[in-house]
Amino acid sequence: MSSGTGGTETSGSGDITRTLDLLWDTGPRPSRGPKPGLTLDRIVEAAIEVADREGIGALSMRRIATELGTGTMSLYRYVPGKSELLDLMLDRVQRPSEDPADLGDGGWRSALEALGRATLALYRRHPWLLQVNQSRPILGPSALDGMEKVLSRIKPMGLSDPELVSAVIMIDGYVVGAARTQLYQEEAERSSGLTDARFWEAQRPALEKAMNSGRYPILAGLSEDTFGSDFDHFEFGLQRILDGLEEFVARRTTG
Repeated sequence: MSSGTGGTETSGSGDITRTLDLLWDTGPRPSRGPKPGLTLDRIVEAAIEVADREGIGALSMRRIATELGTGTMSLYRYVPGKSELLDLMLDRVQRPSEDPADLGDGGWRSALEALGRATLALYRRHPWLLQVNQSRPILGPSALDGMEKVLSRIKPMGLSDPELVSAVIMIDGYVVGAARTQLYQEEAERSSGLTDARFWEAQRPALEKAMNSGRYPILAGLSEDTFGSDFDHFEFGLQRILDGLEEFVARRTTG
């Protein structure tokens, strides 16, 4: 379950009833359009491809119609508009894997660890998710399937139901921050034309002067590899969160 906050779009801002009908296939089926092979699934997939390639700002019914080689009005036979389509996109990209091993091969810690890594990979495949406010998501089959799969693995933690959901939210919130930092760094490199190494090399003279001034003794005494790329900050943070949960579970069990 993803919950990127802030951004240029908001989930659940369309016709909620119609969106749920489309997600759960409970509403009237669209009349056949003039373009053979055009389906709701194909429209959703094309919208995801456009957002992956060009960003969420490029998403419009007209742009998707161009991608599919059809008229804009043809799309409205299948989906009411962009807002409802966005909710279909969100549910589609969150479709959980069918492989049980994708949530680890151990207990609840292994499941949450795998969830964190999988969620980071999801944001990297679909960076536009970070620009969608999902504070009020429309819950379709993929979102519920994913949550059911995770909760079934972490239920043995022995926590209350709100605490179990909070553990998932905690992991997701951490991943959102890490993913945003990684993607912002990559975007800065693309937009500036400066590699990360060249960026910091340009600051070296000023930083060396500051470190030699005696004003920053702690910073000046840090090891040379402190800010190196070999240290996995994401993995370090994820493991410390899991350590904390493990300690909490142990206290709850003994208590």
